[in-house]
Amino acid sequence: MANTSTPDSSRRSERSRRAIFDAALALVGEVGYDKLTIEGIASRAGVGKQTIYRWWPSKAAVLLDAFTATVDDYDTKGLPDTGDLAADLKFVLRATADEFNDPAFQAPYRALAAAGANDEELSRTFVARLSEPGTRLYVDRLRAAQETGEVGADIDVRIAAEMLLSPFSQRWLMRTGELTYDFVDTLVDQVLRGLRPRG
Repeated sequence: MANTSTPDSSRRSERSRRAIFDAALALVGEVGYDKLTIEGIASRAGVGKQTIYRWWPSKAAVLLDAFTATVDDYDTKGLPDTGDLAADLKFVLRATADEFNDPAFQAPYRALAAAGANDEELSRTFVARLSEPGTRLYVDRLRAAQETGEVGADIDVRIAAEMLLSPFSQRWLMRTGELTYDFVDTLVDQVLRGLRPRG
């Protein structure tokens, strides 16, 4: 007897969505954000332009979803806690430097950062979905270190987390220097010097 069941539309939609994401990420690396177009994404993905517009209002929105889909979910366990705050922070920031130095990561991230500078809604979404979850992990790790006496009780751990992350991001975004392990280690050592308990 012939199978008369209808095709799984949700599966088709997921295949199309995945193709669109792959196309957006590939093209932004090849042609840059300025030359990236919905038409180009649709052609590379093998879908109609209206399929993309049905799901996303702009190329920035497509790229944001494509990029966040490739980023691993943040570990609910948080940053490592071996009892050595400096070693834990260096371990994580070194891994982050490796990621930021990967060309496949750089192209969409820089494109989104540039687009967000002129699009407040996109910028807020970018922060909420990518930046803020990562910052919270550092805040939690610093708060744990504060509870064990590694960080001064009077320290604002949110500001402390930004003291670690902002120079890192600034160096990468503005290309003021390379993201090296030496830079990461020095950054951690100097920031922690100001966070230690006094007395």
